[in-house]
Amino acid sequence: MHTPDALLLFLQQLNIFGEEEVQAVAGLFTHRLICKDEYFVREGMPCTEIAFIESGIFRSFYTDERGNELTYCFRFPGDFIAAYSSFISGGPSVEYIQAITPAGIWTMPKSVVDEQARTNPKWVQLLRLVAEQQFLEMERRYIQLQRDTAVKRYATLLQQQPEYLQMIPLQYLASYLGITQRHLSRIRKEIMF
Repeated sequence: MHTPDALLLFLQQLNIFGEEEVQAVAGLFTHRLICKDEYFVREGMPCTEIAFIESGIFRSFYTDERGNELTYCFRFPGDFIAAYSSFISGGPSVEYIQAITPAGIWTMPKSVVDEQARTNPKWVQLLRLVAEQQFLEMERRYIQLQRDTAVKRYATLLQQQPEYLQMIPLQYLASYLGITQRHLSRIRKEIMF
């Protein structure tokens, strides 16, 4: 039996719910283990649940017209994951979300999220915070891609997630940075010295 310690801590730090409410909210989540390379969401399928990452690393990617996988996001412990446009609209996902390490997640079906939002105003506040975080991250990523060099983008990721960076396969990291694996190897050597 897994206890949602990280999830409880996250919910407490939001300062939205009282202590008893935090316990009740955490009780709405179900624990699930995800194997390395397993998909949380696949392109073309609807995203019917949201998840809090307890452990492990996920990548979000899409494929181009030639079938190349383009990684645009990594998610780490303490983050929420969902294919948000699909989750909100109920339509098919345009992205894949895949575990790149073994992972433990706490999931909640969309039906439960929707019901809680209809009956509890604090849930509207929670969902707004999650949406705001997603927007800010998307804006940060967009500006980073337009303004920063690959070296700067790598250094930022290294600064923000040093303990996890070595777990990300080079091909995914290179795709995320928009460079070749060879260029990534040069950047890593340059930053190490």
